[in-house]
Amino acid sequence: MADGAAGGGIQVRPRESGFGAEVTGVDLSKPLPPAALAAVRDAFARHAVLSFPDQPLSLDELEAFTLQIGPFGEDPFIKPMPGRPNVLELRREPDEKAPNFGGGWHSDWSFQPAPPSATILRSEVTPPVGGDTLFIDAARAYDDLSDTMKAMLAPLRAIHSAGRPYGAQGMFARETEKRTMEIISSPEADKTHPHPLVRTHPVTGRKALFVSPVYTVGVEGLTDMESDAVLGFLYKHLLQEKYRLRHTWKPGMLLMWDNRCTMHFAEGGYDGHLRVMHRTTVAGEVPV
Repeated sequence: MADGAAGGGIQVRPRESGFGAEVTGVDLSKPLPPAALAAVRDAFARHAVLSFPDQPLSLDELEAFTLQIGPFGEDPFIKPMPGRPNVLELRREPDEKAPNFGGGWHSDWSFQPAPPSATILRSEVTPPVGGDTLFIDAARAYDDLSDTMKAMLAPLRAIHSAGRPYGAQGMFARETEKRTMEIISSPEADKTHPHPLVRTHPVTGRKALFVSPVYTVGVEGLTDMESDAVLGFLYKHLLQEKYRLRHTWKPGMLLMWDNRCTMHFAEGGYDGHLRVMHRTTVAGEVPV
């Protein structure tokens, strides 16, 4: 859809690349009329990362908006807010020394049999410096591969696991610094699940690379050396500047991204400042 009116009084302003867009003219604190909801869904399919500025939502309203997009996904290994099993509070206090949460390239919960289709994150308190979220357009990165490489990747299945960050011997289990967020390290995280290395988006039909340095631990049928070579090339390809989008937060902003065709990375750089975000996930389908 072209830049401008998108139906239901909504304005959609895509980024120059078409990856990512800002959406205005909508109040997410109220149920969206059918035309407005259809316009949001269309913009989401087209642009994969949507930002909605100036959305002073209560937690009830955040949950209600999430359910308009789809049913809640399951959020493992992180303790949710009291009385809010579907809301995670991503809080980092000014005096915390532990690394910021989300500081590695990943697609949320890709190790699940049916990973979440979307993640919704709203800023409550934003620091004056740092804290940007970076995204990778994994669909355009796939498009740019040679036909020979696409043919080689087509039958491959990547192996996903939460073990590196959340396993019994994972990164969080080994932390020594105090962290406000309660991370639940568990042997359950060491389980593995395979998904197509190239997945097809159920709405757009576009193909995208579905791997990430945090959660992909190998490729079925390949030796460790072969897996490292294939994945190493794909990460180098994906992380090129031309596929990146940088999102800078403002207070009261809601961001929604598509885990089926993107990776993201939470930057730090705000030591000494409070940062509070609230997050929900939308259930997804088994990747194909």
